[in-house]
Amino acid sequence: MGDGNGRGMANPNSSKHGNRPEWLQQYDLIGKIGEGTYGLVFLARIKAPSPNRGKFIAIKKFKQSKDGDGVSPTAIREIMLLREISHENVVKLVNVHINHADMSLYLAFDYAEHDLYEIIRHHRDKAGGQPINPYTVKSLLWQLLNGLNYLHSNWIIHRDLKPSNILVMGEGEEQGVVKIADFGLARIYQAPLKPLYENGVVVTIWYRAPELLLGAKHYTSAVDMWAVGCIFAELITLKPLFQGQEVKATQNPFQLDQLDKIFKVLGHPTLDKWPTLVNLPHWQQDVQHIQRRKYETNGIGSVVPLPPKSPAFDLLSRMLEYDPRKRVTAAQALEHEYFRNEPLPGRNALVPNTGDRVNYPTRPVDTSTDIEGTTSLQPSQPPSGNAVAGNMQGAHHPMGNRGVPRMPVVGMPRMPGPGIAAYGLASQAGMGGGMNPSGIPMQRGMSAQAQQQQSRRKDPGLLPAYPTQQKSRRF
Repeated sequence: MGDGNGRGMANPNSSKHGNRPEWLQQYDLIGKIGEGTYGLVFLARIKAPSPNRGKFIAIKKFKQSKDGDGVSPTAIREIMLLREISHENVVKLVNVHINHADMSLYLAFDYAEHDLYEIIRHHRDKAGGQPINPYTVKSLLWQLLNGLNYLHSNWIIHRDLKPSNILVMGEGEEQGVVKIADFGLARIYQAPLKPLYENGVVVTIWYRAPELLLGAKHYTSAVDMWAVGCIFAELITLKPLFQGQEVKATQNPFQLDQLDKIFKVLGHPTLDKWPTLVNLPHWQQDVQHIQRRKYETNGIGSVVPLPPKSPAFDLLSRMLEYDPRKRVTAAQALEHEYFRNEPLPGRNALVPNTGDRVNYPTRPVDTSTDIEGTTSLQPSQPPSGNAVAGNMQGAHHPMGNRGVPRMPVVGMPRMPGPGIAAYGLASQAGMGGGMNPSGIPMQRGMSAQAQQQQSRRKDPGLLPAYPTQQKSRRF
């Protein structure tokens, strides 16, 4: 590969490929930390003389478009959205690099040591099933909702929320701060250029809302809130709430086994509870399997151990409402009683007030794979305290996340946006001014109360592999 100046892309672990492209020379590449259908993710450290010298970042390399005609449209959409938004609970796009010779695209993100998938897996497989601290669950959920409220207020649906896409900072000034990542499926949902359903199947199956499974032609940010409800339950039980088997031979959104898993917990949907159900294509078509089968259920309390009259149970139930119009919004959820009771949520989700921090393992690093995705002669080394985790101490590390030729994208400007100083009881969206990529005025600075008035992974552990949605389990 080249950098547009005729120079070849070098293996970061050797010099046999010639000179490295100019943009890559500003980083020390450490190794690969993720891969999937989109490409590869590498851990790197910024070199001197940058004022951010020593800071860890994640470099996400996209594969070329399947059509072979340039950069993936998914990458372009992700760039267009991330350059327009700025919020403490949304992953930060640091830079964009492109090699004009072959149109290979690289996105640099702040690096996060953890994600919810790994935190859940640690408790489930390595900590003997010990529950996650209630303070940590509440803080993780509050920050996730806070970031989501910002996105929804700006007419952005994420459309692929799952534990592996919710990152958590491990060290530095942002220790314990949640970052929503992977915007490859995200869309503007006010006056979109084309109907959202034409984008095909969205949301990883275990977190897919019932209206999507039943073929809804139009849907809203409520699909994200269903996914948050599934994640909330998983943080409590340490296992996916609705673990259906996906039929991948078709792009048809109808997935009978996933619906079956939902109905067994929540009961059969009825027109009384969900009046617009009759308008959903697959509810009308699959009469024998969907409408005629009867489900007897003990409710969500039979699988999630929460007292039926507790605030946590009430919030979870509101997130998992069948009717998307009745489902709680992110703004409403932030004002829920659950977050007003002890323990109160904090900005550092990893360290409860008791100070009993769980030392979650950092991401494994494959040092044998170079920036081109090939294996070098250098043997793979497991991450050691000195090699990765140890070097991260005291540094400011945020995360890594998941075309149109010759884009002048290197060093893209970012919109300024204030961070969130502390977590109180009211929503603090931290929104700045600006326009979204569609030129639609963003609903900036709206409080949760104002919004409420305006509208309403493969794993060798105990569980099977988390399903993927057009990309890998991580990033």
